[in-house]
Amino acid sequence: MLGFIFGFNMRLGRLQYFLASLGLGAVFTILAVVMVMGLAGATTQNSGAAFGWPIIAMIGLFLIANLMLQAMRFRDIGWDPVCVIPAWIAIMVLDYVVAGRFPEYAATSSHHGTWVGGLINLGLSVALLFFPSGADDASSYGGPPVSRTPSAPSRSARSAGSATEARLARITGGSDAGRRGW
Repeated sequence: MLGFIFGFNMRLGRLQYFLASLGLGAVFTILAVVMVMGLAGATTQNSGAAFGWPIIAMIGLFLIANLMLQAMRFRDIGWDPVCVIPAWIAIMVLDYVVAGRFPEYAATSSHHGTWVGGLINLGLSVALLFFPSGADDASSYGGPPVSRTPSAPSRSARSAGSATEARLARITGGSDAGRRGW
């Protein structure tokens, strides 16, 4: 369960990403309504400072959870989320700066972004929802796809040393001698 919550190295399929995004939005909407109702009842004066920090913390948690879901989905597509997510953020910041500095390039007078940034954002959102999964599990570790043959040793026949050797060879990028097709 913790691997799903802190799952930068996990993979998330299309349907799982869609359902997790819907669930995340519903949970944070309910939490935000409960928090605002509780803060409104707890404070005698409706000052902005009383609402500010809890709302900022809630938005921060939502953004972190959303970035984790996107990282899992990008990894499932086969893209490196360490490169894609910062590039996406940089493009959106650059788009905001261009639309603010040159208002004639903004989508409309009330928007703080350009059409190009909107299309990039739409394209990456569509990729998250509709691109098929990338490579299978064996090739996601950097090695060639391993076929499952009947002659492959069973899980009970392996020794602890061979599994450790295979794991170390996979991590260090060593020879394929330690790899097995399980």
